[in-house]
Amino acid sequence: MTRILVTGTSRGIGRATALACAARGVELGLLGRPSPAQTETRELCLKAGATRAVSLSADATRIDQLEHAAAEFLATFGAPDAVIHNAGVAVRTSIENTSVDSWQEQLQINLHAPFVLTRALLPAMRERGTGRIVFVGSISSTLGTANLAAYCASKWGLVGLMKSLAAELTDSGLMTCAVLPGSVDTEMLVGSGFPARMSAESVAQTLLHYALDAPLAHNGASIEMFGT
Repeated sequence: MTRILVTGTSRGIGRATALACAARGVELGLLGRPSPAQTETRELCLKAGATRAVSLSADATRIDQLEHAAAEFLATFGAPDAVIHNAGVAVRTSIENTSVDSWQEQLQINLHAPFVLTRALLPAMRERGTGRIVFVGSISSTLGTANLAAYCASKWGLVGLMKSLAAELTDSGLMTCAVLPGSVDTEMLVGSGFPARMSAESVAQTLLHYALDAPLAHNGASIEMFGT
């Protein structure tokens, strides 16, 4: 049975990805803060065809909670076939008006949390010799945007993390890559001034492809999505 961990599943790309995975009949770990929306995602995934869906509670700014959630996934499912690091946050403000707390929180959620989870899950994946780790970056992983310094910095860093991991996974049977969507029709885009160029579902289908179906030769790839 295929086992997938998806983070940030209460809404947007994360929920769409969880539902796309569920339609493939997989077992799902849904990682995020407890909320009615998170509970709803789990229920929707079961209705969509997931063999099993388990909510894993964690605040992405808390290393101890992330490590506990990873341990809970391993105890419940064993080594994941795929990990999709989707959870993210963006706060739009100028650099001089960005507080240190806001800067740190965005880097903790967007960059540190994927590192902590990957570090916790990787030994079991290496032992089994198979698995995919997919990072949700952004077009902001490749360029700078006014009033998004912390977000851009974290997403650039995420690609750097992925590239280093890819080098370490050479000849291991494992693969990692990053999907870099542009303007997605989600709550995060509201107030940005950018029009939506793609749906959350289109990003979800891309993530699912690289998590389950793409050749291992994509190890280290950054897949840009500019939309239509």
